[in-house]
Amino acid sequence: MATFLYKIGRLAFRRRHFVALIWVALLTLAGVGAASAPAAGNSSFSIPGTEAQKAFDLLEQRFPGMSADGATARVVFKAPSGEKMTGKANKATVRATVKELRSGSEVTSVADPYTAHAVSRDGTVAYASVKYKVSGMELQDASRDALKAAAKDARDAGLTVEVGGDALTAAPETGSSEIIGIAVAAVVLVITFGSLLAAGFPLLTALIGVGIGVSTITALASALDLGTTTSTLASMIGLAVGIDYALFIVSRYRSELAEGREREEAAGRAVGTAGSAVVFAGLTVLIALVGLSVVNIPMLTKMGVAAAGTVAIAVLIALTLIPALLGYAGRRIKPTGEKSRLLGGGRKAKAGNPGGHGKQPRPNMGTRWASFVVRRPVAVLLLGVIGLGAAAVPAASLELGLPDDGAQPTSTTQRRAYDLLSEGFGPGFNGPLMVVVDAKDSAHPKKAFTEVGDEIKGLKDVVTVTPAVPNKAGDTATITVIPNSKPSSTTTEDLVHAIRGKGADITSATDAKVLVTGSTAMNIDVSQRLNDALLPYLALVVGLAFLLLIVVFRSVLVPLKAALGFLLSVMAALGAVVAVFQWGWLSGLMNVEQTGPVMSMMPIFMVGVVFGLAMDYEVFLVTRMREAYVHGEKPSQAVVTGFRHGARVVTAAAVIMIAVFSGFIGSSESMIKMIGFGLAVAVFFDAFVVRMAIVPAVLALLGRRAWWLPRWLDRALPNVDVEGEGLRTAGDRRTDPDGERELVRA
Repeated sequence: MATFLYKIGRLAFRRRHFVALIWVALLTLAGVGAASAPAAGNSSFSIPGTEAQKAFDLLEQRFPGMSADGATARVVFKAPSGEKMTGKANKATVRATVKELRSGSEVTSVADPYTAHAVSRDGTVAYASVKYKVSGMELQDASRDALKAAAKDARDAGLTVEVGGDALTAAPETGSSEIIGIAVAAVVLVITFGSLLAAGFPLLTALIGVGIGVSTITALASALDLGTTTSTLASMIGLAVGIDYALFIVSRYRSELAEGREREEAAGRAVGTAGSAVVFAGLTVLIALVGLSVVNIPMLTKMGVAAAGTVAIAVLIALTLIPALLGYAGRRIKPTGEKSRLLGGGRKAKAGNPGGHGKQPRPNMGTRWASFVVRRPVAVLLLGVIGLGAAAVPAASLELGLPDDGAQPTSTTQRRAYDLLSEGFGPGFNGPLMVVVDAKDSAHPKKAFTEVGDEIKGLKDVVTVTPAVPNKAGDTATITVIPNSKPSSTTTEDLVHAIRGKGADITSATDAKVLVTGSTAMNIDVSQRLNDALLPYLALVVGLAFLLLIVVFRSVLVPLKAALGFLLSVMAALGAVVAVFQWGWLSGLMNVEQTGPVMSMMPIFMVGVVFGLAMDYEVFLVTRMREAYVHGEKPSQAVVTGFRHGARVVTAAAVIMIAVFSGFIGSSESMIKMIGFGLAVAVFFDAFVVRMAIVPAVLALLGRRAWWLPRWLDRALPNVDVEGEGLRTAGDRRTDPDGERELVRA
């Protein structure tokens, strides 16, 4: 592989005009496609195979035109202090609002609060329920605007009016903190390279890659039913890995220049060596993201595949556009150790034999740190493992759920509507359960409907059970159940399971099937689906990546150590997420207004994304060690050599990735905020504790055994030559970069 990528790097360097033209054309094509594509709302949401989804599908068949999974809105009215909603003026305002709401083209029904008994006992709060033909993800902007306008008119009449429900599902806003993340990345790159031009290349290419990826997603959004969250995730992952991959190759290019090589040769070797690491690091990320499809949640699958596409673009750009841009830059890109004049340059790097003449240069920070770890591996290993274990302790109390309007910031109308309904009707009113009774095979459907209602009334945590509402055929009915607890509570989840448990008894007695659905039940089923899929997903992703890393490192213990280190870092990161978003530690700093269960998607999503990103550092850092070992260095010295060349770059890459992910903590969407925080913390733990401390300590303890591989497996595996052995010339084989005699392994 190294030889093939070496040829690509040299070709891109020579044919830079052609390569640059191709990428500019692709960016333009994607941009035109995005601009001309039909506007698409948020993607539709379905969970095949769950009871809640089966109930929705049944309602579509038995209640034609009901739009069971259609969007809903609750327009909540509160009377001014000292007044009642039953007052003449207030009643007239509400009925005028109801009339205005009914005029919407996508509206199927609007319930008048005064005929639907939707006024609180104290008479201060009332609500109008609005149902739409399509789901909240598919609702047109015009319908949302009409809903907001109706609420504003009632508000202008003197009432307090807020709107809740999924009809106002909005695109997440990331805020200015995302720009701050990119700015931090730029500063880190300038410090790392000592050159504005070299620092600009990773940012430029990453933005081009994200631009192509996100524009393509936008262009295909309508056809493939992709939502706004999909492009947000793709930009988050694509920007982070795009900067990192370009950083790896530019850094290796400058190292090759410092060895005294010509620029075209240096570009070819940089792509052949660091580019090989980029390819395999990218493959681990692709495996992790595409593997999300095993969860069998269409929305999650689309998010993973779209983000994987953006990562693939980042890899291709790093292998082709970066060497082309290096060709344009010419001598303005300095060798390692030499700064540009703008940043106080002037001192020259010692090329080829830095230690052969004069004063021995002071070892860099990576060399000093690795030497310390090699001398004290047991102490470093114990400290790292104990520290991550302590950070992971909160994960033992992890509670999973999906956020409702109660998790929204208090500045949103959805949250204020949620609070008003809780105040007037109780917390469970925000999460009603819809019980569907399928009595098609029952001899006495009406009796079955009554029996189901009676059984549910006897359960704990039930406040209200409405009479059954049958369809025209009389073989199916819906019953609304109001719990006593809020939608995201474990008590409400227990009630859903209790109703389903009673349904099994009712089926055996009356031949009627009982299904529980509604947004609350759907959230519970999604959480269960994600929990059930976590272990199979983990086995698939870690297993495939383990096999891939065996090919890369030609070792069994190194990939095993990489996987175990990842588990440590992801558990510690989950502990941090629980501490902030569930326990409320530092919640003010993170702008978390409402603590509660951790989003059900978080563990499986963190496993997928963090595993892929963690392997980036593992591949880049350890391939340098493997390269030194293959070229004759002792195992302990190979660890130090790997850090001398790679620690600075990996540190910069980690800081950049943390900055990019931290930028999404400012999002208005709780899901994006939690993902941004979790990924930033996970990268910190994995890069600075696992890869920088635990990995060298373990390799120092294992010695030559770290690179052990059974002979039969060695013969069976393909030789991908990540170390670039095929690129070494006769001169390279005689002398290593430090001028020492190479010890060729037997």
